[in-house]
Amino acid sequence: MTTLYLQMTDKLIAHWKGNGNAYPQKFVLSPALRDEYVRCLNLMTIPGDRDMSATKHMGVPIEIDEASPGVMLAVDGTETSLQ
Repeated sequence: MTTLYLQMTDKLIAHWKGNGNAYPQKFVLSPALRDEYVRCLNLMTIPGDRDMSATKHMGVPIEIDEASPGVMLAVDGTETSLQ
C-alpha cells in the first residue's frame, strides 16, 4: 500500500541526484492517487504525528489534476511518470 509514497520518494531522490539537489517544481496527482497517497501516510504515521492534508511530499508541492496519470514536474519542466 505504501508503493505510491515510495515511488514519489524514489523519483525525488533521483531528481536531487541529477539536478544538484534542486527540488522539482511539483508532483501532479489525480484525486484517486491523492487518496492513495493519504492512505500511505496513514499507514506510516502515528495519528496526529503528521499533517495529513497531503499538500506537499518531502517539501515538494502536490497539485491535484483530474486528468493526471501521476507525474513529477522537474525543475526544468520535464515530466517524469510515477509509475
